[in-house]
Amino acid sequence: MELMFIGADHEVTGSCHYLCVNDKNILVDYGMEQGTQAFENCELPVEPALIDYVFLTHAHIDHSGLLPLLYARGFRGSIYTTDATADLCSIMLRDSAHIQMQEAEWKNRKAKRSADNAVIEPLYTMEDADGAIKRIVPCEYDKEIQICDGLKIRFTDIGHLLGSASIEVWATEGDMTKKIVFSGDIGNIAQPLIKDPKITKEADYVVMESTYGDRYHSDTRPDYIGELTRILQTTFDKGGNVVIPSFAVGRTQEMLYFLRQIKEERLVKGHENFPVYVDSPLAVEATGIFQKNVAGCFDEEAMALVEKGINPITFPGLQLAITSDESKAINFENTPKVIISASGMCEAGRIRHHLKHNLWRPECTVLFVGYQAVGTLGRAIVEGAKEVKLFGETIEIRANIEKLAGMSGHADKGGLIHWIEGFEHKPDRVFVVHGEDSICKLFTECLKIEHGIKAYAPYSGTRYDLLANDFIYEAAPVALKKKAHAISDVFARLVAAGQRLVAVIYKNEGCANKDLAKFADQINALCDKYDR
Repeated sequence: MELMFIGADHEVTGSCHYLCVNDKNILVDYGMEQGTQAFENCELPVEPALIDYVFLTHAHIDHSGLLPLLYARGFRGSIYTTDATADLCSIMLRDSAHIQMQEAEWKNRKAKRSADNAVIEPLYTMEDADGAIKRIVPCEYDKEIQICDGLKIRFTDIGHLLGSASIEVWATEGDMTKKIVFSGDIGNIAQPLIKDPKITKEADYVVMESTYGDRYHSDTRPDYIGELTRILQTTFDKGGNVVIPSFAVGRTQEMLYFLRQIKEERLVKGHENFPVYVDSPLAVEATGIFQKNVAGCFDEEAMALVEKGINPITFPGLQLAITSDESKAINFENTPKVIISASGMCEAGRIRHHLKHNLWRPECTVLFVGYQAVGTLGRAIVEGAKEVKLFGETIEIRANIEKLAGMSGHADKGGLIHWIEGFEHKPDRVFVVHGEDSICKLFTECLKIEHGIKAYAPYSGTRYDLLANDFIYEAAPVALKKKAHAISDVFARLVAAGQRLVAVIYKNEGCANKDLAKFADQINALCDKYDR
């Protein structure tokens, strides 16, 4: 019984952990890396075609975004996640595939203009995203699910995003059972719309995140309404726009929740009917999914509005931009307005167009409402960059740059400690992941010295024997090497298909000899056709 750390180790994005139980190969999350990474991730210890199950904590791309790639490389197992996460993945993975295909097309057009014959293939395609989505098995919160002999799981609401969960895994080999809890991303308390994180009481081992393990958001609940009203009033009085780079799923819906209250109470004087644009097809679809999952996921405050017949995330003056023409038209409308657009870290999507039109205007405000990873455009702007490059043009930053303090879907240090101290007995070991290098180290030391917890912050490649309660291999940090762009991924897809064939062959061991002989003849005929 082995646990191996693959991604988001001493880093924030690209979450992935590998678990082997009774020869079953399991991944917990398979996320995409975002922003600048400091360390190399190790490869999966088995071929994707040999992965039997994926347990997914939530839909954010840094936890789910490589599932289509897993499918493209031969994975045909089952992906277990909550009902709401299944709904969100159905739109988010397709959106991610669309972005991959768009970027590849743009790079290929650029290469043609420069007489470069290199052909860039997308990381994965819409077909791959659809294939991964079809492997998803939706699950209820708080229900034990028997996956196979010696393996059962349970999803618990962790309050980070609609459908987000910590995952309890009971693994049995022989007469020994170990319980491993994967925290996923632990939610901040008192967030709008969704419930607070639930505590889990028992575990032998815990794998927990540490994103904000070095800081506290605030001693009291931030006055989001008051702060947002101040920013709107000041900006609109100057005739400017408030541009909000926002994650399409989660943060956008929370901003709509606040804006509805501000408009209902007419708090922005002289601009009571200000328009609000949501310029993200993904955000529009996600908002519909939030409304579908009201009963299971909304907190008491949001449910009280629903019971009064009030939709907490819509209001008069809300305009949804779906097409590119509708998006472009926003910047030709002179009325002071709120523009909410993705991506939240300004790395891709329509937000970059809105930044190009508004960053240079001193009367405008760019308001950040979420975490900005190292190396992203959003992080550069927040940290005081004087100018940025957008679409090949240098844009001077003259707009007012604001950050909504305490606006985070992640628990702060106090929230993380509250969650880990909710276990009735100290786990045998707590593995600290999903935090920047220095934060992982600081939070691990805090757990060890101040709370008497046996904590350890693994680097990618670390392997642990869960039955022996000891390390198989302690990996050292490997600095990230600059990777050359792949010229074509077609051959890699062919290799992946071959690896899947091998996996299928082993799965057919024990079948009737007649069927196996027919299968062998078909493989040999195919080999004869292409063997040169």
